[in-house]
Amino acid sequence: MEIDIDATAPTATTDEDGVTTTDEDGVTTTTVNGVRTLLAPRSGPVTAGLLFRVGRADETLATSGITHLVEHLALHRHGLSDLHYNGATAAAYTHFAVTGTAADVVEYLNGVCAALRDLPVDRLETEKEILRTEAAGRGGGAADGMGVWRYGARSYGLVDCAETGLPAITAEDVRDWARTRFTAANAVLWITSDALPEGLDLTLPDGEWRPAPEPTSALPATPAYFQGADGVVLLSSVLPRSTAARLFADVLGKELFRELRQKGGYSYTAAAEYHPRDTGHATLVAYADALPAKQDALVGAFVDVLAKLRAGRIEQADLDSVRATALAQFDGPELAASLLPAAAMNLLMRHRRLPVARARAEIESVTVSDLHRVARDMWADALMQVPGRGVDWAGLTTAATPPEIVSGRRYSAVEDGKVALLVAKDGISLVTPNRRVTVRYAECALMQVYPDGGRHLVGEDGFSITVEPTLYHLTGGALAPLDAGVPPASVVRMPPRDPARIPRPDPARNRPLTGGQRARSGAVTAWIWLLGTLTVLLAAFTGLVALAQTDPELSPEGPDWAGVFFLSLLTAGCAYPWIEFLRKRRRGEG
Repeated sequence: MEIDIDATAPTATTDEDGVTTTDEDGVTTTTVNGVRTLLAPRSGPVTAGLLFRVGRADETLATSGITHLVEHLALHRHGLSDLHYNGATAAAYTHFAVTGTAADVVEYLNGVCAALRDLPVDRLETEKEILRTEAAGRGGGAADGMGVWRYGARSYGLVDCAETGLPAITAEDVRDWARTRFTAANAVLWITSDALPEGLDLTLPDGEWRPAPEPTSALPATPAYFQGADGVVLLSSVLPRSTAARLFADVLGKELFRELRQKGGYSYTAAAEYHPRDTGHATLVAYADALPAKQDALVGAFVDVLAKLRAGRIEQADLDSVRATALAQFDGPELAASLLPAAAMNLLMRHRRLPVARARAEIESVTVSDLHRVARDMWADALMQVPGRGVDWAGLTTAATPPEIVSGRRYSAVEDGKVALLVAKDGISLVTPNRRVTVRYAECALMQVYPDGGRHLVGEDGFSITVEPTLYHLTGGALAPLDAGVPPASVVRMPPRDPARIPRPDPARNRPLTGGQRARSGAVTAWIWLLGTLTVLLAAFTGLVALAQTDPELSPEGPDWAGVFFLSLLTAGCAYPWIEFLRKRRRGEG
């Protein structure tokens, strides 16, 4: 069992090198080669975890994947060892874990640190392929994409993005990343042992501790929503880390399960979770599923649960139940060892760890009023993914705001004149009958450049535009503004593509016109010329007649404005179909 003790407020703590202390819970703190280390004994095999304060959120979209790549390179030399070991790259940390004998733990940790000092960069391209294979086999979860909607294609939103930086990452890039991020000052070790195992060598570059990345935002306002897959409702909210927020997540989960599954029968899975994000904040995630036929009822019931809790209608019995569960975690055997993983993470993040006695007291002090406050805070920062219709009626605003289209040169698609790219000096827009997307060069998080001329741009807000020269009527130099405007740090040059993977226009939509089509096209052209000529002549004649009405010599009996009005109607009757024919021809319909 692992116990995660949260606290109301974070405080920075440091440990002097060489000083060993044991706290009232039996957790010993010391240092090994400058790495802060936590120890507590446990029966059975020894388990250890080496944490580094670096993860996906520290990257950019153009370097995305570099932390994961360093992790893989660091573990390569262990090969087919019988050790039970693993590595993991998360949003704000990287974790190397091992279970075995004391000698096994020493061998593993020494090997990881040795590899981080001298990465096997001869394996670089092979490990890149392994990461691509791993990504291809990784199933997408229901919550995939929530991070991008909240944070954009930056900071914590990168967890939901592909590792798009891999093609351009070099051996020097990974060496520099390891030298500056995987350092002694940026690491914490925990071991389920009462003493340091002999022979442990954690020699790493000195470096410095790096605080968790500042979060970015892609939301215009909250609470907000966006439309997602059928049969799933999700909510995320970022809250200050606190015991009250942790208990509230459990109460919310109980209420969702009771209302959506037991009473309504809408959902099979209805739950809520609380996950620390960084030093001072955590993410609350609530989830419920339903058959498509019941998803409208599910959305309504889900929103009703949220409204009930933020109105303060929270049962004391629910709080007592989740409180008892939280307190029960302290009654397990070998408590000190079970505290280690969370204690190490808090130490890594510089978040205060409460002693067990104080943690118990804080859990016991939480009231229904505290949960009511958390419920209001949760709603104020809420982002919901809903199926089907929007939820504006619940007081949420859409997370997708229509972008401003650039004023630039228009390049129509080969297959459909209604689809076009607008290329300007400061940005590019994609315009279709149902969608508009803009990427400003100064806010471009990634531009992949292919040797065949293709470009793929992703804005910091997560929206993207793909430019395939084969699919648009692009003239020479059309993409020069992109290459000049996108920051070099956001550019990733891609390897050549298999010609079969380069999109081509559909021949069926671009075959030569049949005789009937040519006849129709010719007829349209003739009508354009005829109506255009009539419109111009009638407009000129109407203007002369109107002018004559003001001359007494030409209109001795007085102005005839009725005649002028009739001529104006006749001119408009010719002009309207002429303009419509011109519009159709411009869109490629005629």
